[in-house]
Amino acid sequence: MQTRKLGRSTLDVSPMGLGCWAIGGPTQYQDSQFGWGEIDEDEAVRAIHVALDAGIRFFDTADIYGTGHSERILGQALAGRRDQVLIATKFGLTFDEYSRSMTGEDASPAYIQRACEASLRRLRTDYIDLYQFHLGGYDPAEVGPIFDSLDRLVAQGKIRYYGWSLGKAEQARAVAKREHCPAVQVELNLFVDNPGVLAVCDEYNLAAIARAPLGKGLLTGKIDAATRFPVSDLRHDRGWNFEEGPLAKQLQVLEQLRDILMSDGRTLAQAALGALWARSERIIPIPGFKTVAQVKENADALQYGPLSPQQMKAIADLMASSWLENEA
Repeated sequence: MQTRKLGRSTLDVSPMGLGCWAIGGPTQYQDSQFGWGEIDEDEAVRAIHVALDAGIRFFDTADIYGTGHSERILGQALAGRRDQVLIATKFGLTFDEYSRSMTGEDASPAYIQRACEASLRRLRTDYIDLYQFHLGGYDPAEVGPIFDSLDRLVAQGKIRYYGWSLGKAEQARAVAKREHCPAVQVELNLFVDNPGVLAVCDEYNLAAIARAPLGKGLLTGKIDAATRFPVSDLRHDRGWNFEEGPLAKQLQVLEQLRDILMSDGRTLAQAALGALWARSERIIPIPGFKTVAQVKENADALQYGPLSPQQMKAIADLMASSWLENEA
């Protein structure tokens, strides 16, 4: 298994990780869902073991996912193999673990210390490899005290490095200057780009952890205009509509891209991951999962590697013309 450094850190990381949001199960926020539906915990543990056997060594979660449940499942699955993996988790969203509901936000130094220690207990570990600030809308001019608190956690040995799950280049630049930040997390996939954040990653030698690399399921090829989601799935509450509007357009473009993406034997999901690797070796996609089958398909993408330059050019040309036609 080929590995790479996690940005400018000393940590070796697999080219792909797994995102553990979905295995947290349902989470309530006010009248909405913040989870991906019901889960089979035993299946989730088996899926993590399949990932380990395939050489995947990076797992990304957050304390809010299932209000601690995702961390607990990950800790259970990694028992006895902690030294073989890198664990990333996040903080900043508050919750009631017993009612499985999100309650708000907190980025105070006292809360950060408590949240870190609680994550350590749930993950059954003495340290977190990458501890990430989860509030993507936070003002970059105000984050100094937050990262000072994280530096103290580094000094205490509770975390090794830290980062920020964000969306804007100015946020990435604010954290990139910190000694113990080797990575930021940003949404990236065939339909969502963020060249500003990637430019900061190049400038400061940061890894770009790509969340939603499969477009929250859209890029797997397993969604069509008739797809409906259960009420415990956040996509139901957010009114995902594949019959009209932006998602329907993306589904149409994906169908036009199918032959290019699958021309060398990949599935659509594997090609979506390969497109990210073709963009930059800094990008580490973290596709979500619930099942062994999903992990196997995603792990098999490692055998194909990046898409070819010819595929990437064909994709860019077709997407440019498709979007123009769709917007006309």
